[in-house]
This record gives sequence, C-alpha cells and structure tokens, in this order.
Amino acid sequence: MTRYQDVALGDDLPTEHPDVSMARVVRFTEAADQRFPRFTSHEAARDEGLPGALVPGIMSQGLLAAMIHRWAPGSNVVKLDTVFRAPVVVDTKPTLSGAVTDTDDENRTVEIDLTITTEDGRTGVLGTAIVAFAE
Repeated sequence: MTRYQDVALGDDLPTEHPDVSMARVVRFTEAADQRFPRFTSHEAARDEGLPGALVPGIMSQGLLAAMIHRWAPGSNVVKLDTVFRAPVVVDTKPTLSGAVTDTDDENRTVEIDLTITTEDGRTGVLGTAIVAFAE
C-alpha cells in the first residue's frame, strides 16, 4: 500500500495494460447508458471514418482512476482532468502510466501526470490527477 510519506517527486506508478476488449466495452457502455455504435461496433465506427470502435472517454478516465487506486488504496482522487488526443481503439493493448509531478505536505496531496498510450505508440489520452492521502 502506497502511503503519502512513501511518495517522492518523480515516482512512476506501475504501468498497466487494461482490458479494452469489445465484451468489456459493451458492458461498460450498457452500465453507463452510452450505447452508441461508435463504441460497440468496429464496422459502425469505420463507417464514421474512425479506425475502429472507440473506448469511451469516460471509460478511459475510469481506467486511470482505477490505476491510481490500485497504486494508493484508500486515497481520494480529488480531481481528474484529461485531454483526448488520439483514439483508443477497442480490442487493442493500450498502456496506462503515471508519474508524480508535485507533492503538497500540508494537504497530503500529490499531483500525477497520466498517459494512455495506444498500441502503436501514440498518446491517446493525457491527464492530470490530484490525489489526497488519508495517512
């Protein structure tokens, strides 16, 4: 378990390769009431000029938040801000990564720069999170 006192500027979070299979994305879109063909059909997404079905942005944010909570269980993601730069395509193997870029001893918070890199090496999602630690 990562505690605030164990965190140092420049620390990397463990990289992850989340499950963005069609079955997982379909389950997510149903739960989130985001049943759009661009998320659940490669053919429909290609008909829109996309490279394939897209991982929804809110799912990408959820994957990043979950990565943070696995790194620091019991922490609170106070803020999560993302910029979507390239499509993250369903049925690929993206990489989630993060690095601590600031610490605040008074408030026991850290700032983390987050990235989702697509299978072909492009930056799909950039983000920043503020994470508060209880201990």
